[in-house]
Amino acid sequence: QVQLVESGGGLVQAGGSLRLSCAGSGRPFSRAAMGWFRQAPGQEREFVAGIKWDSRTTHIPRSLQDRVTVSRDNDKNTVYLQMNNLKSEDTAVYFCAARNGLSPSPAVEDYDYWGQGTQVTVSS
Repeated sequence: QVQLVESGGGLVQAGGSLRLSCAGSGRPFSRAAMGWFRQAPGQEREFVAGIKWDSRTTHIPRSLQDRVTVSRDNDKNTVYLQMNNLKSEDTAVYFCAARNGLSPSPAVEDYDYWGQGTQVTVSS
């Protein structure tokens, strides 16, 4: 079992930056691929970024590559999502997720554990 707790969300002006954190506990965090997703009201959960257990591979949708980076610190059991030049369309609840596999996936159904989410609101 893995427990995930996101933090770092909040209200930010358009053009600003945020770094979200996801602290994991439970089964060996260092061997899990991690993903970040977001969900806006009335919309499906959307893949934002993923990172392999050893950080050698990251996966970010092309539409976000110029504004989003993902990283992890296995010694701290924490994965990070850095978002820059935030836009109003980035407003959503952001979730981190862990999967019983070494590589990340953009598919929601491939993840086994989820955090409770953190709200990000971008004001224009």
